Order: sequence, then structure tokens, then C-alpha cells
Amino acid sequence: MTRTDFAIEPGMHEIVMTRMFDAPRDLVFKTITDPRLIPQWWGPRRHTTTVDEMELRPGGKWRYVVRDPQGTEHAFHGFYHDITAPERLVMTFEYEGQPRSVLLETITLDELHGKTRLTDQSVFQSVADRDGMVQSGMEAGATEMMDRLAELMATARV
Repeated sequence: MTRTDFAIEPGMHEIVMTRMFDAPRDLVFKTITDPRLIPQWWGPRRHTTTVDEMELRPGGKWRYVVRDPQGTEHAFHGFYHDITAPERLVMTFEYEGQPRSVLLETITLDELHGKTRLTDQSVFQSVADRDGMVQSGMEAGATEMMDRLAELMATARV
């Protein structure tokens, strides 16, 4: 399995995550945008994810609800700004437990000899917001999600 790499520069407003997938770009794009597949990889393994809303179009809203084993819910939402299939998604991201801390996320997919490099750039409104996300354990959570995404694409369920 490949590694998820993070660029988190001190004093900057962004986090850049990259991951190489052993799958063609069309498959990666489908897997990250299909509301039937998202619950199979989004969030920690021990939690369940529900796609509450997903309008995959510029101006469309998305909202996911994650439930932990005790039944506590954590909701996330945003709006799509640009969708250029199968190479790019631009959207906002907000954790409803910390409202008004919105980031702009740009996911680009580059196909390289049948594999796909996913680059996820998250730009925060402040360095403090970015640092708070890092301190929340985001790296471990994002790595687990990328591992689950790779496992899903390796199965015949996609």
C-alpha cells in the first residue's frame, strides 16, 4: 500500500495531501464522487457515514453525517465551486461542530501510467484554523480514509 504524504508548513494557511492510487483517474473520480460509495471509505472505520445531501454540480451542496460507535453524530458540509470530471473538484468544507471555520478544498487527479496521483489542497482562513485541524488528528484520520479509498478501488464493489 502506498503512503499518504502531507505538506504542513509552519505559518502557512494550507495543508497539501498527496496519495498515489493504483487505479485509473476515471475510477478514482467516480469513487470520490459517487454518493453510494462515499460511506464505504469516508471517515474512520469504526464510524458509519451517511451522505445526507450531495448535489454534484457547481453551486450544489454536500453534507455527510458521521456516527461514532456510541451514536454521537458529527456533520460536515460545503458547496461545490468547480467540477471538472475526471480531473478536479473545488469545494468548501466546514465541520458543523466548529461553525464559521470554512476551508477551500481543491482536489486534483493526475493520471500517470494507469495510476492516479490525488493532490488535496486545503486552504484555511487563518493559520490558527489550520493548526487546529492539524492538532485534531487530521493526518491520522485522512490517512485512514485514503487507505480505505484504495482498498475499495481494489475490490470489485466499485
